[in-house]
Formats: sequence, structure tokens, C-alpha cells
Amino acid sequence: MTASPVVPSPFLRLRQWWTRPSAHPAKVAQFDRPLAPWLFVAPQLLIVAIFFYWPSVQAVTSSFYLEDPFGFGAAFVGLDNYREALSSTEYRNIAGFTALFAATVTALSLGLGLLLAVKADAVMRGAGAYKTALISVYAIAPPVVGLIGMMMFDMHIGPFTKAAALFGWEMRVGIDYRDTAVALITVAVWKQIPYNFIFFLSGLQAVPSSVREAALIDARSGWRRFRDVTLPLLAPTGFFLLVINITYALFDTFGIIDVMVKDKPANNPITLVYKVYLDGFKGNDIGGSSAQSVILMVVVAALTVAQFRLIERRVHYG
Repeated sequence: MTASPVVPSPFLRLRQWWTRPSAHPAKVAQFDRPLAPWLFVAPQLLIVAIFFYWPSVQAVTSSFYLEDPFGFGAAFVGLDNYREALSSTEYRNIAGFTALFAATVTALSLGLGLLLAVKADAVMRGAGAYKTALISVYAIAPPVVGLIGMMMFDMHIGPFTKAAALFGWEMRVGIDYRDTAVALITVAVWKQIPYNFIFFLSGLQAVPSSVREAALIDARSGWRRFRDVTLPLLAPTGFFLLVINITYALFDTFGIIDVMVKDKPANNPITLVYKVYLDGFKGNDIGGSSAQSVILMVVVAALTVAQFRLIERRVHYG
């Protein structure tokens, strides 16, 4: 009698296919199977598609319609939502404040983060406690940071308000436009400084000791050594942080702004991303808020491309 052939199970077939060597091993760098890398990145690609591309397509589609807030119908209006947003004086004022807010928060966060990193790099005793105290702020969630900011700038018990009163400045955060803007910028900068501090400190500690010793011989001035040697070596880190900080100022400060200006008079400064939230979720203007989100998305994409085209050319990676 002849034995019947053994048919491998589907699992065994898959295992044999996965472990079978490739017919062209020289053409593959790390994986024997061409589908293997796609299987590894598939979960991340799925997350990006669900939480980024699909909402973006929905926003672009909704921006051309006047939608019922309860989902009972929609009327095609073309570019009317875009025209209404761009022709609005309120929208242009908010866009101007957003640009000022993003530029100020980015400049102060990067400058103070770099300054603290340079000082921390020179600390010999108590360096661990010093670094931990600076980094710990980054672990606080943005809404909690906004709540702390409200307490610090409270008109009755806020320490910052009392300190400003000593110089004759009566701060009325939540009522006065400029005072609220100063408070928002201060709190947003305070939240972002630890993030920049971590990266700048890592970059400083990565500078070889031989380079520092050579700089000490060539230049006696500490500022000159920092400008001619240290700062160029930190250029890749600084460029990365520039992109991250602009994105933070435009989007990640939403929680801070929401807590600090919520339930306050309507003349408070807000950013474009908070304007999208107010019109979409509070005003039930789905089409108008979608058009505003598309405009913001285009502006951020253009700004990012400009940064990589104009600034990255001057950054030397080495």
C-alpha cells in the first residue's frame, strides 16, 4: 500500500512562504520578501489614513456645501464658504493675531530653550535636579497648563497680576485684549520651553570634546565660540525644532486657549484653529468651519514647504 501524501496546513504554508529565501537576495537590503516591510508599516499607514487623510477629504468635501447641523441635508454652494471667510474682517484679524502669536511663541520658546540648555550644559553640581525641574513642565497636559495660567493671571489672586501691579500695570486677563494676548503667549511659551530644552541639551552634549578644546584654542571669547562652533553644529536640531514649534503654536495650543478664554467676553484673542472649533461645534456652521480648516491646512503646508526650501539649504548635516 502506498501512503497518501501529507498536505501541509495553511499555517505551515504561510510559514514556509515567509521563511523561504528570495530568488534575488542581492536586490533586497533587509527583507527576504518584498511584502514584509509593507506588513510592518501597514498598521501605521492605516492609522494615518483613518485619522488624517479621511478627515481631510471630508473637510474638503464639506467646505463646498451648506450643511444642516443635524445631518438632514446639504446644499452645494461652491466657493461661497471660502469667499465668506476670506472677506470677513473678523477672520482677517484672527489670522493676524495667529501669525503674531505663532512667531512670538516660536521665537521665545526656541531662544529660552537654547539659553537654558547652554546653562544646563555648563552646570557641574546638581545638574540632575536642574534638568529634571526644567523638563518636568513638559509632562503637564495643555488644558492643565491653561488652568495654571488662569490661576497665575487671575485678577484677584494671580501672582503675575500682582507683580504687574507693582509697576502700575493693571492686568485684566479675560477682559482686555492685549492683557489676554500676553497671558496666552506667556503660558504657551512656558509649556514649550522644556521640549526645546531637551533637544538642544542633547545636541550640546553630542558636540565632541576635541571640537570644544580646539575652539578654546582658536577663540577666547565664549560668545564667539558659541557663534562660530556650537551654533552651526546645532543647526539641524534648530531647524527641526523650528518646524515643530510653529506646528505647536498653530495647533497644539488649542487646549491652553480653550481653557483661558472659555466663558469670557467675546473680545478675547483666539487663533485660527480655535475659530474653526467655535464656528463648527458652537455655531454649527459645518461648511464654513470646514472651509476655514482647509485654508489653514493649505497655509501650514505652504509654510512647511517654504521652510524646507529656504532654510534647510543653509543647514549642514555632518
